[in-house]
Amino acid sequence: MLTKDPSVDRTAGLPAEQTYYIIDFDSTFTKVEALDVLGEISLIGRPDRDDVLAQIQAITDRGMSGEISFTESLELRLKLLHAHRDHLPALVETLMGKISDSFQRNAPFLTEHAEHIYIVSNGFREFIVPIVTSLGVRAEHVFANTFVFGETGEIIGFDPENPLSANGGKSQVIRQLNLDGEVYVIGDGYTDYEIKASGLANRFYAFTENVMRPRVVEKADHIAPSLDEFLYHNHLSRSQSYPKSRIKVLLLENVHPVAVQLFEEEGFNVEIHKGALDEDELIEAIRDVSILGIRSKTMVTRRVLEHANKLMTVGAFCIGTNQIDLDACTEKGIAVFNAPYSNTRSVVELAIGEIIMLIRGIVPKSNAMHQGVWDKSAKNSFEVRGKKLGLVGYGNIGTQLSVVAEALGMEVYFYDAVDKLALGNARKCKSLDELLAIADIISLHTDGRKENKNLISYREFALMKTGVIFLNLSRGHIVDIPALVDAIERGKVVGAGLDVFPQEPKTNNEEFVNALRGLPNVILSPHVGGSTEEAQANIGSFVPGKLLEYINNGSTYGSVNFPELQLPLLKGAHRLLHIHANVPGILAKMNTIFAKYHINIHGQYLKTNEQIGYVITDVAKEYADDVVQELKGIDNTIKFRLLY
Repeated sequence: MLTKDPSVDRTAGLPAEQTYYIIDFDSTFTKVEALDVLGEISLIGRPDRDDVLAQIQAITDRGMSGEISFTESLELRLKLLHAHRDHLPALVETLMGKISDSFQRNAPFLTEHAEHIYIVSNGFREFIVPIVTSLGVRAEHVFANTFVFGETGEIIGFDPENPLSANGGKSQVIRQLNLDGEVYVIGDGYTDYEIKASGLANRFYAFTENVMRPRVVEKADHIAPSLDEFLYHNHLSRSQSYPKSRIKVLLLENVHPVAVQLFEEEGFNVEIHKGALDEDELIEAIRDVSILGIRSKTMVTRRVLEHANKLMTVGAFCIGTNQIDLDACTEKGIAVFNAPYSNTRSVVELAIGEIIMLIRGIVPKSNAMHQGVWDKSAKNSFEVRGKKLGLVGYGNIGTQLSVVAEALGMEVYFYDAVDKLALGNARKCKSLDELLAIADIISLHTDGRKENKNLISYREFALMKTGVIFLNLSRGHIVDIPALVDAIERGKVVGAGLDVFPQEPKTNNEEFVNALRGLPNVILSPHVGGSTEEAQANIGSFVPGKLLEYINNGSTYGSVNFPELQLPLLKGAHRLLHIHANVPGILAKMNTIFAKYHINIHGQYLKTNEQIGYVITDVAKEYADDVVQELKGIDNTIKFRLLY
């Protein structure tokens, strides 16, 4: 029988409005089902171990979802386990490392509310008590089954007098506890829902951090992807200022899976689209999105941003950001990050490969051979050694291409609107016109500013040498396509390689339409300069890293539109992030508020650019709610966030 020791009855005399928290153990307090783990330990060395473990897990799932009775589930699993008392220490040690992440984060909640927290589980006290008491739960508040051991210590069964060994046992326990107040149940199984169904709980929260059981979720009053969400929903103290599950991430254009994994590991709610979205589609999709990840085809316009009610940051999983209205993002306090270095090597290798293929005339020879034509000739086939390579743009890609090309014996010339230090023996040209007249091979590596539209057009092609090789692996709108077609047809350009175009298909299912199709010695590639496995994996790690630093810590280092701040990790304080128009006096107004409420400042950081200011203040945890409201109310405030 279940008994309560009157000496530890904490319910007597409590106010009627007291709230009690009933928490399940397996797959809730811990990430795993303990009996499944016990099987992994007890069945070591058995040739049929994997088959037996699969049977145990299947029985567990059927019991937790309510397909079979709990009693039947328990009896079947214990028979398969062949477990012994000596296995329990290893089980406890393993479970200590399997405590759910959100429970570990919120251990202070468990300690602070220990008087009103109960663990009610169909598992066993022998392993539950050591685990939950390590985070502050009281041993006398643990209600669970107990093992029955044989003479030599083997586990042969369970106490049949314990109500938790039978169907409806959890409801019976709660009824006997006679809790006077609100009762909230947190669990992943159907037996947890039965407490609410029996009229003994006010709310049932389906806990889905570790497992999602559809039959249980559909019965829930609220879905709790983590303990943070439960605490947030009930306005309780928690380790995070917001539950990660409330952060919605929208990733477009088939970004690398490692990015998806990084966001999901953080507990964010991730939505994925393989292709790009047009403006109207993105307006519909971006509502309630906090983090947007795109590549080069999705246009983040001012109109889109007007509908982005929760957007905090945009990540461009590529080098360029011309597809994003940076001014509008800045005005709305949305930080933008990109990947300026991650695919540099991939683009450089493609450029070198195409230069060699074009100057040797390999493409038309290959096409002819596919038609059965054997044309063995050295005519119009040259080495790259000794040729003059002209680089339009000398940034990350241009400089690395310069070094590799020089190693192949090429003479490198470059022009950049910004004064750049030449690497190796590269020579800087005073003007674009000078470079165009010198180069045997011209490769474009400029940024995507609107001012660069048709940077290379009829006039520029006229300045080039007859027989020039021409590459554009940077931005599609930089080259006037009709002018390039004309230059190829007239023989001014004898070979061209293009990876980017003014208009590109949004998905792989759309036809590529361009006047360059069918022209001789022209390499057309579908915007794959940075599309190597190595580059995409690098980008997939780099960009989420920057976005997560901003979301979790407030750091803006690497942002293309925000003042750059690299912040220390937040410890023992609350972090107040204030984004405002760059006008005088904002910092003074903020500090006046802090002084008014006698708030101790642990650290303060300020950085500005022409448009906005970014102030980060770490303060002691104790302060009035009015402080936040007054900080938000300062004139010229754009956005305010609170982290802890």
